[in-house]
Amino acid sequence: MDRSKALAALSALANETRLDLVRLLVVAGDDGLAAGELARVLDHSASRLSFHLAQLEQAGLITSRRVARNIYYAVDAAGMGGTIGYLMADCCRGHPKVMACCRHPHADAPPVTAPLSVS
Repeated sequence: MDRSKALAALSALANETRLDLVRLLVVAGDDGLAAGELARVLDHSASRLSFHLAQLEQAGLITSRRVARNIYYAVDAAGMGGTIGYLMADCCRGHPKVMACCRHPHADAPPVTAPLSVS
């Protein structure tokens, strides 16, 4: 990943609503979620949500696909992984203390804070 793409991705993630969207879409998996469902869960208007989804998609962090009248969004694993990889390899240069902080000692355990719910 080049520097400009990494900056665009990091800039897109530097927003509370967009971070919430990414968290929801990671949990949703490859099938993703319809825009209407995302708006309902986050309690945002369609126009406000559309702006944030466009920012994430332009940054290469999510993808969209049309199914009938709905647009479904999903995390772009390559884009997200590339952004994280850029930070770890280019910025942190594999620094051992930084790398150690990125490893969770209980990787198999559920997260301490519950992720946003889609139910």
